[in-house]
Amino acid sequence: MFGVYIVCLTYFLFFAESTGRTFEGRTYHYNLELFKEIRRFIEYRHTLGTRAVVLNLFGNIAAFIPFGFFLPVLYPRCRSLLFTIFFSFECSLLVETIQLVSKVGSFDVDDLLLNTIGGAIGCLAFLWMNQIRRSYEAKEKK
Repeated sequence: MFGVYIVCLTYFLFFAESTGRTFEGRTYHYNLELFKEIRRFIEYRHTLGTRAVVLNLFGNIAAFIPFGFFLPVLYPRCRSLLFTIFFSFECSLLVETIQLVSKVGSFDVDDLLLNTIGGAIGCLAFLWMNQIRRSYEAKEKK
């Protein structure tokens, strides 16, 4: 499942035309000011449209929730929220750097923040579900 998730994420981040990943007139686009794009999307939500705002703000979070969930499943060392946040940030930084260098998409520090938040939410969901599973198993043993 993790492999399928990575393939789908790669497609949407680098190749999906529906998310503006075209190869025509490629130029460097980047944002190094934290909250600049988030603020812009909120401020101009009526002009940009609900779809664009949801895709940018919530899509960046939602895209990394599975990453944060699967990571502790695959690597027990990542069952620490701090490790998962670190690896989510690293993975997001890699994606943003590839987008900058390949001129597909844009390097955006706001995306780094939103992706990392998504990874943290995924890890918290895993930890919560794991706790439920453990308490259920403890009740079963009694």
